[in-house]
Amino acid sequence: MSAAAIPWLAPGSSPAALPDARAALREPNGLIAAGGALSPEWLLAAYRRGIFPWYSAGQPILWWSPDPRCVIDPQTFAAHRSLRQSIRNRGYDTRLDSDFEAVVAGCARPRAAADGTWITPDMHRAYLELHRLGHAHSFETWHDGQLVGGLYGLRVGALFCGESMFSRARDASKVALVRLIEHARETGIALVDCQLPTPHLASLGAVTLPRERFLERIASLVGP
Repeated sequence: MSAAAIPWLAPGSSPAALPDARAALREPNGLIAAGGALSPEWLLAAYRRGIFPWYSAGQPILWWSPDPRCVIDPQTFAAHRSLRQSIRNRGYDTRLDSDFEAVVAGCARPRAAADGTWITPDMHRAYLELHRLGHAHSFETWHDGQLVGGLYGLRVGALFCGESMFSRARDASKVALVRLIEHARETGIALVDCQLPTPHLASLGAVTLPRERFLERIASLVGP
């Protein structure tokens, strides 16, 4: 299957047109379709199928389901010693959904090691709407009344689909992740999807699952 063979999804079509995640390309890893829309209906349908949008300005909406998939199990997560020290000693305050828009904006700022950002204005608006509808949430780290780090994502049933994280102070995004894990244990979230593996996520205890195993796992978590 070549990149030219991925389906084009008309913006006015139903999200039922999204292909099965198992049909994703091997190269680029996980690319499955282009087009469609960023409406709540499309996004919720995609995440339930193990698919997420990821594209840059000037590109059409691109849909992905990479193999393997990076995940964190809240029940086996354990913060390492230096992170526990940051939580105890740095005076951080963690909050849930107190400034979702600011967290998305923080994540959208270009990184030193990256060229531009994939959180386009359309993506920004789409996740704000999901937050307004109660599906998207932010986990935030504050210090002296200032937002210094956080992450946001989408809850679908017992699955939390992490989208992005940022930090302006030492360990601030990691502290927000610990708050997410605590929330997951308290509210029945059984799996955190981190999408793509990175050394940073691996240092936080993330592991990879073959896509087939990931899809089997989430089928029982996301609901109808």
